[in-house]
Amino acid sequence: MNMHYIDRGCGSPVVMVHGNPTWSYFYRDLIDDLSGTHHIIAPDHIGMGLSDKPQDAAYDLAFHIENLTRLIEHLELEDITLIVHDWGGAIGMGYAVDHIDIVSKIVILNSAAFFDPHIPLRIRVCRGAVGGSLTRRLNLFARAASFMATDRALTKEEKAAYLEPYATFEDRIGITSFLQDIPIEKGHGTRPVLDRIESKLPSLTSDVLILWGMRDFCFTEHFLDRWRAIFPQAQVVRYEHAGHYI
Repeated sequence: MNMHYIDRGCGSPVVMVHGNPTWSYFYRDLIDDLSGTHHIIAPDHIGMGLSDKPQDAAYDLAFHIENLTRLIEHLELEDITLIVHDWGGAIGMGYAVDHIDIVSKIVILNSAAFFDPHIPLRIRVCRGAVGGSLTRRLNLFARAASFMATDRALTKEEKAAYLEPYATFEDRIGITSFLQDIPIEKGHGTRPVLDRIESKLPSLTSDVLILWGMRDFCFTEHFLDRWRAIFPQAQVVRYEHAGHYI
């Protein structure tokens, strides 16, 4: 499987980990702003963006953590600043808790890396049989996110760019797999992986900055409070007029 990633600039490495249903395009402005002074790595998860989208991959949290780990090892990165968003929170933290000596700074955007039952109904619907079918056939999840996840309307060009990698039924395998991997049910295979990450978060010695869009319908202030409890020394910046696509 081929993983696509953006590799720009020189200096201290910054690894930007996206979520669902976005791709490295989500970080386009940060990439432009920081690549003049830093070495930027922004991967697309397997099944997302411009990476391969095999129809028979595992597509669970452990799979994505392993892929990120292999990429960072391949590039021989050290002293990393890790930026995480959405599912990138669990994936990035899944890497960080086992590589404490490599991750020196962490920037947390609207995300989670712990189990929490506060899952919006609209997300639960997309996990069901009907919602899942509509997500695969009509790109329902990514289309809905293009106006539900941002506090301002995306431009026509921005919306097209967010949706471009997910044009076909096969292209949307990663989107639907991320939804199915949310460990809501008892006995879900990803729950032990997520619980392990959560248990090790307090052991992180990285400097932590939390940047939070306060109008996020999914990762609400409740999730911000949970992060603050885990990292009480973290610097926190709230953006009152930003949604999930902060």
